[in-house]
Formats: sequence, structure tokens, C-alpha cells
Amino acid sequence: MALAALLGLVVVVRANGVALEVDTEWMDEIIEHRLPIWEIPSLFMNALGGGLFGVLIVPLVITLIIVLIKRPWAAGYYVVATVLSAGFVQLLKQVFGRARPEDMLVMSDFGSFPSGHVANAATMAVCLAIIFPRLWVVLAGTIYTIVMLLSRTYLGVHWLTDTIGGLLLGVGVAIVLWAPVAAKLDGERDLAARRRLERQRQKEARS
Repeated sequence: MALAALLGLVVVVRANGVALEVDTEWMDEIIEHRLPIWEIPSLFMNALGGGLFGVLIVPLVITLIIVLIKRPWAAGYYVVATVLSAGFVQLLKQVFGRARPEDMLVMSDFGSFPSGHVANAATMAVCLAIIFPRLWVVLAGTIYTIVMLLSRTYLGVHWLTDTIGGLLLGVGVAIVLWAPVAAKLDGERDLAARRRLERQRQKEARS
């Protein structure tokens, strides 16, 4: 969160609320190369990462899955990280009150910095990579977060630095919360692995 807040100070306070050159140049490129074919996936990402579906339904489904595989510490870690990430996003939006770009393709709420969609995506990606340390989980989370970042600027609802701020916030929250519960999460993962091995042995014994 500290890095995201520091970036907010740079882009909002030091720049007096005016978009940075990197923001305007990036947005100009986006607007110049907009094509209808990219609007559908961008709108899909908009719905997937925000609103009732992105804020409540997706996290709830993920939490239930983690609980069903008997990983209560992991479920709690994911829930707390998700809630804190969303809370810090709203706090920073109120603190900085950065204006959104003018050429938006969808309606958005108050405050451009940081991007809540990207923060949520980054938090989820890091949490799941920690809970399920598999290469495909890491790659899927990375791709999802990058696509979310690009979609937010494509739709014109965020400046590039807004999405970077959301990325830093989401990653930071997930990592900071992971530190004090790392041993518990490792213990759960080892126990789950032993259970799978035991079930496999029992299955082989019956066959």
C-alpha cells in the first residue's frame, strides 16, 4: 500500500491533479487504435472484475472452493486480503480524488486512482499463487491481471498510472498479509498433500 500511496502523491499532488505525460501519451495511443473487436473483451473484463459479480460472487466462489478442499487458513487469508485491498482502494480514492479521463466508454464511480479492478485482480492472482503454488496458477493470474490492466485503460476509465497503483496495492496487500500466516498456509498445504497421497495409496491397495 505504501508504494501505491507514494505513486498517488507523485501523480496527484506533485502533478497538481493533471495527468502525467506518460498517462496522456498512453491514452492517446489507446484512443487512436481503438477497434470494435477489442470492446467486447474489455467490457467482459469490466463486468468480471467489478460490480456485484467481481466484488462478491467471484470471491465467494473462490472462498467456497478453498473451504471445500479443507484449507480454512487459506480461505481466511484470501478473504481478508480481498476485503483489505478493496478497502484501501476506496480510502486512496477519497484521499487523492483524481479525476478520470474524459473519453470513457463506460460509466465509473468517483476517483480514478488507484484502479480497483486491477487491485482486485492482482490481490486474487498473488493470493491464489501462494495458496496453490503451481506454474499454471502463476501464469493464469499474471495474464489475468495484465489483461485487466489493459482493459481499464482501453475503456478510458483509468490513466496508466492508476492501473500501476492498483497493481502495487493489490500485490502489496497480498504479500504483507501472507507473511504472518505463511507457516499456517504451508502446514495446510503439506497436510493436503499427505491426504492426497494416502487416498492414492488406498486406491492402489484396493485395486
